[in-house]
Amino acid sequence: MFWVLFLLVAWGAAAFSCIRLCLVAARTGLLPDASDDDARDLGAGHELTLYETAFLAGGPHRVIDLTLVTMHLRRRLLLAHTGWATVVDPEGRDEMERTVIRAIGPRGQSPIPPVRAAAAAADSVRALADRLVAAGLARPVGAGSDVAAAVRGVRGAALLVVAMAAVVLLVPGQDHGPGGPVVSLLAWFGLPLALTLGCLAIARLEVHPYSSWASPAGQRLLAANQVPPGAAVHDVLSALAVRGVRAVDDPALRSALGGGSDGGGPAGHDR
Repeated sequence: MFWVLFLLVAWGAAAFSCIRLCLVAARTGLLPDASDDDARDLGAGHELTLYETAFLAGGPHRVIDLTLVTMHLRRRLLLAHTGWATVVDPEGRDEMERTVIRAIGPRGQSPIPPVRAAAAAADSVRALADRLVAAGLARPVGAGSDVAAAVRGVRGAALLVVAMAAVVLLVPGQDHGPGGPVVSLLAWFGLPLALTLGCLAIARLEVHPYSSWASPAGQRLLAANQVPPGAAVHDVLSALAVRGVRAVDDPALRSALGGGSDGGGPAGHDR
């Protein structure tokens, strides 16, 4: 009956990981409940700005990428393919632009990665996040990563169940119960495996994408493409806000946003 110990381990891992995922999803508001109806009603009358769209689609770093490209296209900032940003117009048009200018620093030039990191952690981005969370359109900070970790735990438990079953099958001299070893393994270890796989399937339907910044109401609003019209470069900026850097057609601009080359020198050398 030594195989029973392996069965208990399999059941314990399956139960613990599935309960953890349910608790995390409930705590972070990812499972539908009565409050989701209120968020849906609020979202139906809410018109997203480009900054809000960028945050819901990609988080704080997407907001900063959008700001950088907006300033670049409107000739207020130069983004070089080497991965440097140079301030052309030091007067930001809104708080996000002023945040980026402050992150670049008094010299007016800086590599883009530290600018992105510093600006994404600024008060203006946190205020944007707080507004969207309060409106029921965004998940609390860290919610997506918590759910992703819980989903990985359930996947690991499923693999552990299979491993425990394989060990029991390969260990000689074990009494596997009536019906032979294979039938017994399917009967005893099939239940925790079904539990973990079923939990993963439900998570895929209910809370995927696991790392998304948008709440279910926010995801519906994004899917409706309710992005307000803007300047002539609106389509480019809208695509960037929704799909990220991969939506940028200019290869030099994509290279700049990807970090460029650390040894390429300041952006001013590429003018």
